[in-house]
Amino acid sequence: MAKKNLRIFAFGGNEVSPVGLKDPKTGKDLIPDIALQWQKTAETCKLVADIIEKHPDDLYVMTHGNGPQVGNILLRAENSRNILPSLPLDVCGADSQGAMGYMLSILASELKMRGINKQVAAVVTQVVVDKNDPDFQSPSKYVGPTYSKEEAEARKAKDGWAVKCYKKDAAGQEMWRRVVPSPVPTDIVEIEAVEALIKAGIIPVTVGGGGIPVAEVSPKTEGSSETYEINYGIQFKRGKKGSPAKVYSGVEAVIDKDLASALLGNMLLKRAKGRGDEYQVTLTIFTGEDGAKLNYQKPDQVDLRKLTLKEAQEIYNRKPCPFPAGSMGPKIKAAIKFIEDGGHAAYISKTELFDKTLVGTAGTTIVP
Repeated sequence: MAKKNLRIFAFGGNEVSPVGLKDPKTGKDLIPDIALQWQKTAETCKLVADIIEKHPDDLYVMTHGNGPQVGNILLRAENSRNILPSLPLDVCGADSQGAMGYMLSILASELKMRGINKQVAAVVTQVVVDKNDPDFQSPSKYVGPTYSKEEAEARKAKDGWAVKCYKKDAAGQEMWRRVVPSPVPTDIVEIEAVEALIKAGIIPVTVGGGGIPVAEVSPKTEGSSETYEINYGIQFKRGKKGSPAKVYSGVEAVIDKDLASALLGNMLLKRAKGRGDEYQVTLTIFTGEDGAKLNYQKPDQVDLRKLTLKEAQEIYNRKPCPFPAGSMGPKIKAAIKFIEDGGHAAYISKTELFDKTLVGTAGTTIVP
């Protein structure tokens, strides 16, 4: 039986929300409104439809980041906190999953225009993390819009934000953003729902924003009963049984979508093998850069077109790491993890350069 090609497409939040927009009057960064986000999403979906049209027999799963979107949700909540209750990060993540899954589902309409009758369905997905992950003590995940250093420091002083320099813009000016905890993902609660959609020929949109971060709850045993308590004092009780139930409670974090996408691909591959199905799974991380580079934004910048796993590990583990922690670093880390755990190939590329990346003339390819 021939192997089925399963392609995991991981889009950054910027594939739904355009970046680099400036207010023509003030020159400050402009936060895209919903109309602009829809238009950007439509552009992205046209490019994805191009890929599906060229590779119609392959299976597809879409994932997405939510950095700009979850940051905007937090801003709305904070600016209205005098009249509305605050929102925890797990709920913000769930909100962004619904809205962005809805927007990315217009891929189905683009496909219909080309005579391809494929449905797209978003799955509100919980992703399990360790509540003792060290990132809770030293936040690293960038969310929300960019600020000048002065603006970021002012938000830190006023609102207690953790802030870090994101990168420099084309003019060499520092761009600062808020950072929140980003624990490592370990499991996907709705994996069976994702598999059911793939089997039905539907393109799932899943682990949006890296997934809603949840941690497993340990039961409290009293006599012959056990109690599971999640957030807000909600309890579930049952008679004591052999193995604890899988019960989860939300935590304040935003999971890295590339690591969650790598985990998703590896889980789908492992589970397929367990059923006797033959999948060849690849992970494509779409970003605003034409692949990974050494000496990024310097005169001696070097494109990294194709790397073996060993080569990628060697470069990533250099001290200091040559890939920026807020941008390319997590993507290389996720690609390495994906290949280490059995993935066939990982690509880092712009959406419009996908076919050139497959033949090695654009993007970055990492193979075993």
